[in-house]
Amino acid sequence: MEQAAISERFGVAAGVFAPGHIGELTRIVPFEMVDEVLAQTGAVQSRVRLVPARVTVYLLLAGALFTGLGYGQVFDRLCAGLADLPLVRPSGSALRQARQRLGQAPMKALFDLVSGPAATAAAAGWWRGLRVVAVDGTLLPVPDCPANLAVFTRQRLGNGISGYPQLRLVALVACGTRSVIGAVFGPATTGELEYTRRLAGHLRAGMLLLGDRNFSAAALLNQLAATGTELLVRCKSGRNLPPVARCRDGSVLARIGALTVRVIDAEITIRTAHSTRTGHYRLLTTLTDPAAHPAGELIRLYHERWETETTYAELKTTILGGRVLRARTPTGVEQEVWALLTAYQVLRTAMTDATDSVPGTDPDRAGFTTALSCARDQLVLAAGIIADTAIDLVGVIGRNVLAQLLPQRRVRTKDRIVKRAISKYNARGPAIDRTTYKATISINMLTANP
Repeated sequence: MEQAAISERFGVAAGVFAPGHIGELTRIVPFEMVDEVLAQTGAVQSRVRLVPARVTVYLLLAGALFTGLGYGQVFDRLCAGLADLPLVRPSGSALRQARQRLGQAPMKALFDLVSGPAATAAAAGWWRGLRVVAVDGTLLPVPDCPANLAVFTRQRLGNGISGYPQLRLVALVACGTRSVIGAVFGPATTGELEYTRRLAGHLRAGMLLLGDRNFSAAALLNQLAATGTELLVRCKSGRNLPPVARCRDGSVLARIGALTVRVIDAEITIRTAHSTRTGHYRLLTTLTDPAAHPAGELIRLYHERWETETTYAELKTTILGGRVLRARTPTGVEQEVWALLTAYQVLRTAMTDATDSVPGTDPDRAGFTTALSCARDQLVLAAGIIADTAIDLVGVIGRNVLAQLLPQRRVRTKDRIVKRAISKYNARGPAIDRTTYKATISINMLTANP
């Protein structure tokens, strides 16, 4: 493969392929990987154009890092560090046609290659030999145009005003590293449970899947358990589950279809200087031995389910900045979402490589905003694209992450509030306490009485 040196330290591909990079993150998604994906999906260009297929893939990934810019401006950033090369800036029409020629299949195939739990030696994300994963869904707004409205529908808001059409994304996330193991998405008219069924193929024996009350449907629990993964799912506290046996710790065994589950009831109290709140929670788990898997530990572990919410916050708030997706066709939307998920996964991989280089460092302490900002800088500089013979897994991005580690996670709480003016949920009014309080949590396990 031909390469053109543009400095003593860094290099890029030759000719019209030169803008095909994502800075230092190219080491995680190298040219060879992209070329293989293009070959497998039959997307290699029949003739070399101004914007080859490989460059288009990197353009989409770069677009996921610079979501506030049009693709012409994104292309300018890919070329900003290549001033020594005679590059021609393609028109907006040429960039659009390149994305249309590429289609969505290569971006999905690329995500399939990079997805999965990030390799780490840290104990985070593991519990008693089980890899802790979580599933949940979210909604993403897409442009309001006729082509998108043919697939994605608007949702009525609490005030009766329709917002943007939306797609539903459901992801399986590895707790601890927040890397994405699998994802499915489509019209919001299809529910989370149906999308979760499509994720069952990503579950394995040796995993412990966490889910909220929406995922406690009997048919879904039986399907997920059939994959060999263990389950820890919340259900409604008043659900009728006649016990078939009682355990020494006060939990009981019950049947849901062909599945035997252990029912754990707990009273959880959160105290702050401002207030005290107590709630009754019921958990269902396929881990039926209370000696091997203590109920108290499972109750505390269930909180890790919120790692999916943090993942979605990083996607929707940090990367997208609350913006609507760009694409104005369903095919373009699919292409863009796979690029967004791939870029997120690549960033998470770089962050995990960094924290893993310092034994004992919890991946939770890696700042996503720090990694994203540095990745953008490296892309504009066209820096670190081709690795030296001595591979540096940490790199500039990792060193920035390690230099700005977040503090150890503290127990804090605040009320859930509506932050967006256009939301399907009613706001609570202007007199909202937005203070975050230090909290203490006490757990009292109850004798289950289904």
